[in-house]
Amino acid sequence: MKEILKILENDCRTTPAQIAAMLGMTEEAVKAEIERLEKEEVLLGYKALVNWDKSDKEQVTAWIEVKVTPQRGFGFDRIAERIYQYDEVESLYLMSGTYDLAVTVTGKTMMDISMFVAQKLSTIEGVNSTATYFIMNKYKEKGHICRALPEQEERMMFV
Repeated sequence: MKEILKILENDCRTTPAQIAAMLGMTEEAVKAEIERLEKEEVLLGYKALVNWDKSDKEQVTAWIEVKVTPQRGFGFDRIAERIYQYDEVESLYLMSGTYDLAVTVTGKTMMDISMFVAQKLSTIEGVNSTATYFIMNKYKEKGHICRALPEQEERMMFV
């Protein structure tokens, strides 16, 4: 049910009882629907959205574009499977455009990410080239503002 998914996507801490009250359903019906959605892998997991910049954990995030040669009979799937096995990989997408895959990775330092690209990603058979972009600042992620901009003072106009 779309409404349940929207509620959980907005706040995964919302209880079945709260969802039931919001949607005019029974708590049992909500629990059954959530269980069905989990079983069918529509709901893949529940995660908190953390602003790591405001924590004491040092972390660097990068977006990597990857150009690959698709494999006969498997297309991009086998190479994607090899890439998403690495712990550094947060997200992996098949893309249209110049590059085939987009990979989001995290590491403690820029050097960690550079070593991941040089020693792991670029050595996978079928990977032809990569382009790495380090995320310098997150302003908004998944609909949530990460860093509000300071108020700007009004400038006086001179004539």
